[in-house]
Amino acid sequence: MSATLHGSQKRTQRREHMQSRVSELLPEFSHLEDRRKEAKRYVAMAAAVAAIGGLLFGYDTGIIASALIYVTRSFSLSTAGQEWIAAALNLGAVAGALLSGPVSDRYGRRPAVIFAALVFIAGSIGCGLAPNQGTLIVARLFLGCAIGATTQIVPVYVAELAPAERRGGLVSLFQMVFSLGLLLAFFVGYELAGPRDCWRMMFMLGVIPAVLLAVGMFFLPESPRWLLHHQQERRAISILYRLRGHHEPVHRELNDLLATNDETVEESGWKALRQRWVRPALIAALGVAALSQLSGPNVIVYYAPIILAKTGLGHSAALLTSVGVGITSTITTGMGIALIDRVGRRRMLLVMLPFAALSLFVLGSIFLSNAPIAGMRMAAMVAALLGYIFFNFGSLSVAVWLIASEVFPLEIRSKAMGLASATVWLSDTLVSLVTLTLVNALGSTGTFWLFGLVNVLAFVFVWAFVPETAGTTLEEIETRLHQGNFFGTHKR
Repeated sequence: MSATLHGSQKRTQRREHMQSRVSELLPEFSHLEDRRKEAKRYVAMAAAVAAIGGLLFGYDTGIIASALIYVTRSFSLSTAGQEWIAAALNLGAVAGALLSGPVSDRYGRRPAVIFAALVFIAGSIGCGLAPNQGTLIVARLFLGCAIGATTQIVPVYVAELAPAERRGGLVSLFQMVFSLGLLLAFFVGYELAGPRDCWRMMFMLGVIPAVLLAVGMFFLPESPRWLLHHQQERRAISILYRLRGHHEPVHRELNDLLATNDETVEESGWKALRQRWVRPALIAALGVAALSQLSGPNVIVYYAPIILAKTGLGHSAALLTSVGVGITSTITTGMGIALIDRVGRRRMLLVMLPFAALSLFVLGSIFLSNAPIAGMRMAAMVAALLGYIFFNFGSLSVAVWLIASEVFPLEIRSKAMGLASATVWLSDTLVSLVTLTLVNALGSTGTFWLFGLVNVLAFVFVWAFVPETAGTTLEEIETRLHQGNFFGTHKR
């Protein structure tokens, strides 16, 4: 009890010191001119550079779909071997997501992203040079650590930089660039396909965006919320002026930050996640994180070429269909970014998830007959597959990183986002390990119908547990969570 009281007193003293320092420093910035247009471009540039992490995420996730066919030939892989090479990245990502939270809390969001980019470089080179299956799995584990860290840090970093009215689109840019990374991976896989060791160059090309991310982050600011929380008030205010461009939004945001800073967190570290008032945010964020993968998008991303090749398509045609998957996911993610701040997170999910489920039910029905798939059946199969990508990527895949980066208090946001990211990767690992086994046990029809039912479950979950957060500041969300009015954000 005394320790809790002492901690509360320390937080109060720190908050009072912070308020005093901010009041002293604000007059130093009173001469600054109105630069809201420049600030708007600066925020967009910062979000775009940080989102290169999403490009790496998409490329290294998607390239395995093309490379796995040729890796299987090079190393004579069994079905289990294929699944473990695909899943190794996910297992590493779980560790990266959990470990990167404390790192970004201690050293800052920006240095953590730079370090993750360096690990990307090393992992890509290791995959390209792997002499055997075991080495490739280890290299993919390290690559996964970098991806897990990026999926934890980048959405939090961009959410803390962005103004409330643009946060949805800017954070979702991460998913948009992820889709571009998938598309790039599918194009590279299609263009490089042929030679026995073509998969090596497929992996090695991941070095290029990793270098761009590392270099680009050197020119971006640290999160002003992180700086303020670490008693670097002058830098925080200076960066906030660059991000907002005018006194009014800066003063309003600082007032909100100071009003909520440490006020509601009674515990510290991972223990804070067990507080009762945080539970609704945990349920919403972790549930969406798990369902975003259990609903099956990476069944298509990882194994579409292999599944389609079994229908009679040649490897080249199967890879070309994956290019169509990449194009569709990019278009629908762009649409989601354009609409998510206007329509709202919750409404978009509730509208699109039923159609994602329907697409999978149709896709499974096409495989009911044992006759070769050709002509109209082939066209219907591709249409249902792309329809599922459109509706799933336009809903769960757009919202997953955004919701988790919004709903948690500043004090625990990084760790909680790490837990949500780890949930994504654990769920993705499960899907990666069982998909081909499910196809062998249930057939293509049973497998697609099973994932269709999960999309129905996702709809029910969103309806019951996910609030609307569009147009609401991070501090307002935190206040409502603490007041027990988390679902009061249902405005739409």
